[in-house]
Amino acid sequence: MRLLKGKKIADKILGDLKRAIKRENLKPGLAVVLVGENKASKVYVGLKKKAAQKAGIDFYVYKFKESGKESDVVGKIKKLDKDKKIHGIIVQLPLPKKFNMQKIINTISLAKDADGFHPKNLQKFIAGKKSIQPVFPKAIMKMIAAVPKTRAVVISNSKIFGETMTAALKQKGIVGQYILHKNYKKSLPAVRRTDILISAIGKPGLIKGEMVKKGAIIIDGGITKIGKKVLGDADFQSVKNKASYLSPVPGGVGPVTIACLLENVYLLSKKSR
Repeated sequence: MRLLKGKKIADKILGDLKRAIKRENLKPGLAVVLVGENKASKVYVGLKKKAAQKAGIDFYVYKFKESGKESDVVGKIKKLDKDKKIHGIIVQLPLPKKFNMQKIINTISLAKDADGFHPKNLQKFIAGKKSIQPVFPKAIMKMIAAVPKTRAVVISNSKIFGETMTAALKQKGIVGQYILHKNYKKSLPAVRRTDILISAIGKPGLIKGEMVKKGAIIIDGGITKIGKKVLGDADFQSVKNKASYLSPVPGGVGPVTIACLLENVYLLSKKSR
């Protein structure tokens, strides 16, 4: 089994971005809205800042206290939407419970939705219309770009991610279906037949070797932190003799997702010019 490490793929994307930005004389800007004191969120924002610096993208962080008002967050996003030096806006998730995540994300205009999370952008993407690509499915497609594939199964916590991921697969000529986690045991025959298994659940050890076709590609998008360990959905020991490729956790999809976010910022900056 070979590991599909994300760093090499991400570094290539960032290098290509840096050259393109310089060649086209662009000055892309990304604004990150960070609410509260979630330690993991702070780490992720730091990783995004480091990657942005590598690519030559200006990076701005706007912090709000958990005790603050939702209206202040919404107001800042509206101001950023009018700021010409900002080409992409993201809200770092998760938000503290008292904040309405969907309301805040919906405040971002379609023209600056760098994550591709706005419902209207997602609807366009699923319908096959031209729109900014949602970053997580985009990153997964980058990871499987160079490996043989014909059909895929996505195990998801949400219908919207399942639909978005299968739309991304379809656009690349791959037959895909999604299974909600609550129903996955009923669909194990389909899981065992698939060439590509994509999981984004956040349940360590969910994917066992007995569930996987010999030679299958496993893209592990599940992230769970237990103590100091970060674990994926795949049970490494039981799948390593069955799968041909596995994206590790950490170091798999994560770095590529950040690189795809920055690629979206670059594309939005081109479009705005």
